[in-house]
Amino acid sequence: MATEATTKFKNPDLRPISQQQQQPSKPEYKSELAENSHDGLLFWQFMVAGSIAGCVEHMTMFPVDTIKTRMQALGSCPTKTASVRDALRSILRSEGTRGLYRGIVAMGLGAGPAHAVYFSVYESSKKYLSGSNPNNPVAHAVSGVCATVASDAVFTPMDMVKQRLQLESSPYKGVLDCVKRVLREEGFGGFYASYRTTVLMNAPFTAVHFATYEAAKRALIEISPESANDERLVVHATAGAAAGALAAAVTTPLDVVKTQLQCQGVCGCDRFTSGSIRDVLGTLVRKDGYRGIMRGWVPRMLFHAPAAAICWSTYEAAKAFFYEVNNTSRNKDD
Repeated sequence: MATEATTKFKNPDLRPISQQQQQPSKPEYKSELAENSHDGLLFWQFMVAGSIAGCVEHMTMFPVDTIKTRMQALGSCPTKTASVRDALRSILRSEGTRGLYRGIVAMGLGAGPAHAVYFSVYESSKKYLSGSNPNNPVAHAVSGVCATVASDAVFTPMDMVKQRLQLESSPYKGVLDCVKRVLREEGFGGFYASYRTTVLMNAPFTAVHFATYEAAKRALIEISPESANDERLVVHATAGAAAGALAAAVTTPLDVVKTQLQCQGVCGCDRFTSGSIRDVLGTLVRKDGYRGIMRGWVPRMLFHAPAAAICWSTYEAAKAFFYEVNNTSRNKDD
């Protein structure tokens, strides 16, 4: 999920380490933290925090993601269009609770590394592009796009496997079976059939998400500035939920295209000759009207609103933990 590392946790005791008197006992750790830290954390700590946040976010909301995938991957026949309630009822009736979690292993294998890449690229880019202005919105936006391109390259193959396993009557026995069959039948390119669409979707998603998040966060802090520090997790969660919901609604058509491309030819899903966004959108509109390109917008919003809140809260909590670890280690060295 696209997420900005905020500066609210900046600890003045952590940042000027390079200016403090170096103790001869353990200079290596201090030197490393002073030269390689950003906002008081080492970049591997941002990676771990992001990886934990991504896994918690996606694993918690996985059943909602399954419902969204089922609704978006239906063949383009209007008579098959289902509501959230119908999709949930169908899954529970035919497959039980297990059906909601089919493919969660693939999600776990992809979400952790992808979010680690995302946060490391984002923090590195932001540090480089921001210069002397840590609140530069252009630098944040560009850094988010760079992070999205890199993380999607890691996540897209497992996302494709995950979505194919989520389908009703999926022909695959599990993650390994799906990977083997896709390689044999479609080649390595089959894993990246939706990569271009995914990047084009996540770029505006990131832009809308950041803009909404920053605006909502400022508004919430202005309501009660005296308690902003005490309620920072609530502020992040609320602002993140608003940002996630709006960004999800705006980018739903591209998400439908992504799902169609990843699941094409499986379980009765349409197969597209060119694989272009225009080709997929044209087919959906021709067969199912404009409502076809908004399939799954309700569960998508229901997914991204709490998912963003969970991700922000978990990420900030993990960052706070690492701040304490670094502070404790530095104090011991002193």
